[in-house]
Amino acid sequence: MKLPSPDWLDRQYNNRARIPEHAELFERWRAASALARQGLNLQPDQLYGDGPAQRVDVFLADRADAPAVIFIHGGYWRSLDKSDHSFIAPAFVERGVHVLIPNYSLCPAVGIADIALEMTRLVAWVWNQAPTLGIDPGSLAVVGHSAGAHLAAMLLCCRWKTVDARLPVQPLTGALGISGLYDLEPLRHAPFIRDDLALSEREAWRLSPAFFPRPRRPLYAVAGGDESEEFIRQNRLIRDQWGPSSVPVCETLARHHHLDILHNLADPSGRLHELALRLLGLR
Repeated sequence: MKLPSPDWLDRQYNNRARIPEHAELFERWRAASALARQGLNLQPDQLYGDGPAQRVDVFLADRADAPAVIFIHGGYWRSLDKSDHSFIAPAFVERGVHVLIPNYSLCPAVGIADIALEMTRLVAWVWNQAPTLGIDPGSLAVVGHSAGAHLAAMLLCCRWKTVDARLPVQPLTGALGISGLYDLEPLRHAPFIRDDLALSEREAWRLSPAFFPRPRRPLYAVAGGDESEEFIRQNRLIRDQWGPSSVPVCETLARHHHLDILHNLADPSGRLHELALRLLGLR
């Protein structure tokens, strides 16, 4: 099959170039996140591993034995920070849900496989620390945006007993993938990102969850209606590959692009917020 041109791939996948106001949006996120960090019950920078980036911010709801959601940020596995995304937490905490937002090591210092393994360690840490944190270990979901949605899908496919024998077969109730990347092959050829990711053909295949066996727990896949054709294709691909039993929700949200779609998650009346609560059995 003939590959699309590198220029076309850049136009499809380089969201900062597609969204001229991205810097203003990032600043809006930082300002809202600073307010969230001041106003909520926050346990910052909890260590879930040995690496310097393996830290997680824990926003605690005012109840014990509460459900919890892990939010994995995007940034093409190479940028952004957990502190930029604290604005996700308030609406969930108000609903009685703990929120955990981790950092992870970034490319090109590490590879995507390393980051995926870090996320398995995070989930194991959360599950093992559940009694201390006041988390109901049977009500733990993951939400990921962009590269974070890729990592969330990978977690649904993890063999958890090889990570920690104390874990159940699947500690997660499910995942919400927002504007996800499930087939990594195109990114090997997009000039703006390919050098930082340094993926071989074999690695791209091995790290593309669209081609994994179907998981037992659900993935809700949602993309913005104003995103590129490729991001919309990626969103449909995971449904086509995994089927409706594993991907019972596959939608596009009108009037949202790759970045402002997160505002819908932070909105207590938003569709994405509702889907995250549904994974926890709260809707």
